[in-house]
Amino acid sequence: MTKELIQNARKIVIKIGSATLAGETGKINAAFLDEFAGQVSALIKAGKQIVIVSSGAQVAGLSTMDKWARKRDLHYRQALCAVGQVELMGAWRRAFERFGIRIAQILLTRDDFGDNNRTLNMRNTLFTLVDEGIVPIINENDTVSVEEIKIGDNDNLAAQSAILWSADLLILFSDIDGLYDRNPREHPDAELVKVVRDLASARKNIGAGSAGDFGTGGIVTKLEAAERAAAYGIPMILAHGGRKQALQGLAEGTQQGTVFTAD
Repeated sequence: MTKELIQNARKIVIKIGSATLAGETGKINAAFLDEFAGQVSALIKAGKQIVIVSSGAQVAGLSTMDKWARKRDLHYRQALCAVGQVELMGAWRRAFERFGIRIAQILLTRDDFGDNNRTLNMRNTLFTLVDEGIVPIINENDTVSVEEIKIGDNDNLAAQSAILWSADLLILFSDIDGLYDRNPREHPDAELVKVVRDLASARKNIGAGSAGDFGTGGIVTKLEAAERAAAYGIPMILAHGGRKQALQGLAEGTQQGTVFTAD
């Protein structure tokens, strides 16, 4: 089903989680970025338009400013993201320039989605960039985001971006293979749910656990993202981004994952 969804989609939003971006050292995994950029390049050559929602500003900041690693003060956290965002975008730029693709940075907050003028400008910018063959990379503007204006997680940011852009498909890459009937880290016999059509029932019946126990963003935010997207007729795929050639595998139907659809 993932193969059919990608084949039939022209406009695809792909979210990359911090756990996927970071290597074993806790720093940005350049090898992953290079491999992923190559897969995106292949999709673009096949006529797809791609928007990326990328976590990782704090991870990138910690790799640069490790002396701040133990600081928990909000101002240091925001300053860390300000440093890290530069490093993160530099890593993405280097990965895509090998394939002759330019990238653009878009930083958003919850307020941006609540203002009609801003959303219109955001939408127009996205359309202009992708029409010119540029890959927009979206992240939350953590430097200015406080509780009142914070989206809070990039799963929901990706869903909101997909809705804003009228995407055909949303793909969330995380550190889990998809949605399981139980937490696979606690229950080795947990089974992967390949297709979810009743999202309300899924949220009610599946034990979510905490973010640390079941995916860095938490399975709750992934189900929220699926519900947001489904309300606008946008199917979503949840899959493990750390698998070799994960995006290509989904496109070929060889990579497992969970498809969320309201159909």
